[in-house]
Amino acid sequence: MEKNRLEAFSDGVLAIIITIMVLDLKVPHGAGLDALKPLLPVFFTYVLSFIYLGIYWNNHHHLLKAARKVNGAMMWANLHLLFWLSLFPFTTGWMGENHFQPVPTAVYGAVLLLAALAYYILQSVIVASEGSGSKLAKSIGRDLKGKLSPVLYAAAVVLAFVSPFISNCIYAFVALMWLVPDRRIERLIREEEKE
Repeated sequence: MEKNRLEAFSDGVLAIIITIMVLDLKVPHGAGLDALKPLLPVFFTYVLSFIYLGIYWNNHHHLLKAARKVNGAMMWANLHLLFWLSLFPFTTGWMGENHFQPVPTAVYGAVLLLAALAYYILQSVIVASEGSGSKLAKSIGRDLKGKLSPVLYAAAVVLAFVSPFISNCIYAFVALMWLVPDRRIERLIREEEKE
């Protein structure tokens, strides 16, 4: 399979996930600003999840662009990632509708954790395919953000039963940490385009 087919498929799935999430935003019954107040938790979780999906889409694009070829292991690892991302609409809606109660907040974090692990697996499969001495492997390096994120998600899952507010702050912090795309892979792509 060519890389562009895998990327196009993934883009389509992510577009559907975002569409499903936005459909959960219900139109308020009332014309005043006070009618929006009950929707704020749902809107907050939508914005947070939209940002996360944007981060995954951006980094996924760069990761696939850096890969030279696609193999069966990459396709399965990619599907594994898309599976966890496809649960975002469910966990987003559940947490928002229940105003950040402990269990929905913990489940939201668990899905974030599993998506992060799935991305790490995809990245590892691509690096293994390219070789440990490849430019991609060198550009990823120690991957501190990639290793710190699952630790923070796991902590937030546990903390959801103590303070869902703290958990949501952690989720927002990790999203902010990733808002800037992975520059290491971006540099690699630019270098290869110059060659």
